[in-house]
Amino acid sequence: MAERNSYDALALLSGGLDSILAVRTVMDQGLTVLGLHFVTPFFGKPHLIPFWRDHYGIEAVEVDIRQEYVDMVLDGPSQGFGKWLNPCVDCKIIMLEHAHALMAGYGAKFLISGEVVGQRPMSQREDALNLITKRAEVRDVLLRPLCAQNLPPTPMEESGLVDRERLHDWHGRGRKPQYALAEHYGFTEIPTPAGGCCLTEAQGAARFVKLLSHRDRPAPNDFTLARTGRQVWAGGHWLAFGRTAEDNDALAACAEAGDYVFKLADFPGPLAVGRPLSGDWDPEVVRDAAALISSYSGKARKRFESTGEPVRVSVSRQGKTGTVAVAPARETAFEWAEPQPGIVREWKKERAQG
Repeated sequence: MAERNSYDALALLSGGLDSILAVRTVMDQGLTVLGLHFVTPFFGKPHLIPFWRDHYGIEAVEVDIRQEYVDMVLDGPSQGFGKWLNPCVDCKIIMLEHAHALMAGYGAKFLISGEVVGQRPMSQREDALNLITKRAEVRDVLLRPLCAQNLPPTPMEESGLVDRERLHDWHGRGRKPQYALAEHYGFTEIPTPAGGCCLTEAQGAARFVKLLSHRDRPAPNDFTLARTGRQVWAGGHWLAFGRTAEDNDALAACAEAGDYVFKLADFPGPLAVGRPLSGDWDPEVVRDAAALISSYSGKARKRFESTGEPVRVSVSRQGKTGTVAVAPARETAFEWAEPQPGIVREWKKERAQG
């Protein structure tokens, strides 16, 4: 499928089932649609764009809003956070504002969103949908195909550009209509209902709040690092290390010049990134982190247990690499621990109090 230079509509495309069905519903009317896949440190799967084209017949492009989105979270979303750290209403406003600004460049006549009235308690109540439309200033150009017949007609429907009778009247949290339409299209792989935003998850929110408690304005890359692999803290010392080869690659991509990058010298195992937040780490902290990391290599641990020989861990920083020899240990002097969800409520409470 060749990419066009102009489209009838631009669509918010998370890659979730609703967004895909919204696009296909409009395409069924002979209109051309380009999906906008927004990427932030908290959600986004741009590597799936070729799959969406091949499997669902939808063209899409990546739209990077990392800094804008982080600024919104740090400054405080105008409509507040959800259960965890999710700014769902402001999230949709930002994406629609950005999509609106892109319309002229693609010659697009309107925008598409996959919301369903009543499906989500924070951002898909009817009053929330109206607020989003108003704040993003897209009232005359936004079409919600999956629930359009439960909403007032849009200019696109009134003009005949879109046939209202061929749109849907879905509402509530049920998924039967979605699955039925996906079967009609012959989809052999059904995507998850949402886009996988880790701000809606307890553990993800805890990781980010822990970071916010030690750095006033984290950069987008800080949040990306906080999302990746296993996360542990010892006081103000922050360490992320991989569970899988994919994690290791992602952590390596996140590493900055001032980070401590740990890697076992003689055995397979996790790659780890230690990010200083308030000055250099003392040598004792570096050795303690290396001991913890080496304990997650089964071969290194087995070798140490059978021979008593220390495990060598390379530590790179600012273009220089050294090696420390350590005894693998899960329980260390600095008591590294994962952030717990309870800190999220406390952080939100303190923020609300001023």
